[in-house]
Amino acid sequence: MKQLLLAGGRLEIAWWGPPPQEAPTLILLHEGLGCVKLWRDFPIALQAATGCGVFAYSRFGYGDSDPVVLPRPVTYMHDEALTVLPEVLDAVGIRRAIIVGHSDGGSIAAIHAGGIQDPRLVGIVMIAAHFFVEDLNIAAITEIARTYRTGDLRTRLARYHTDVDGAFLGWSKAWLDPEFRSFDIGRYLEAIRVPVCALQGTDDPYGSDEQLHDLQRRTQVETETQLIAGARHSPHLEAPSETLSIVVAFIRKCLA
Repeated sequence: MKQLLLAGGRLEIAWWGPPPQEAPTLILLHEGLGCVKLWRDFPIALQAATGCGVFAYSRFGYGDSDPVVLPRPVTYMHDEALTVLPEVLDAVGIRRAIIVGHSDGGSIAAIHAGGIQDPRLVGIVMIAAHFFVEDLNIAAITEIARTYRTGDLRTRLARYHTDVDGAFLGWSKAWLDPEFRSFDIGRYLEAIRVPVCALQGTDDPYGSDEQLHDLQRRTQVETETQLIAGARHSPHLEAPSETLSIVVAFIRKCLA
């Protein structure tokens, strides 16, 4: 793993395949409890199937990146999408890119695409993203917070995060803050000007297929949505072949 030094601190980063001056780049944005390592084999598979460079980083407070001061603000995804992500893309010299975001990373991708209008961006892929808050979403996070306190989840996550309590509590307490119930990024969806692909598992405990319906209603660009049968919150890991096939076809179309 490499490091990227920004004004706000040090980020853990990883790169697969050609650099930005030689090929388009796929930017991976991880989930709310994710990091570079938790993408597992997905970046390698994406790179091999597309020939693009693949770039991933652990956001501040995750993986081996520098920690953040808690509590995270309820606007943490907006802050990432509109302030940190543009700085990251500039720092690594991105020229032409597609963002592939998972869960929180998908929401960040949507906010960035709708809020920045970056001319380097030619498409976004969102896997199990959240566009508004649902009751089952909050119930699932309430339950995983209980598991973190009483089970072995903290031990398992500590394998991937230097500051495991900062990673988990920063995420869970923001989502469980009553103010977070008003989270709705519809106005960013309406402002997206590049093609969109969104996937969700049929058994996702963190969101219903109404997320995809809301996306279809709000976007004004070419938008593909797909439910992945039997998958939960991580279709790229739980149904890797089907998910990879859909994502790669979309990427090729965007780059054609």
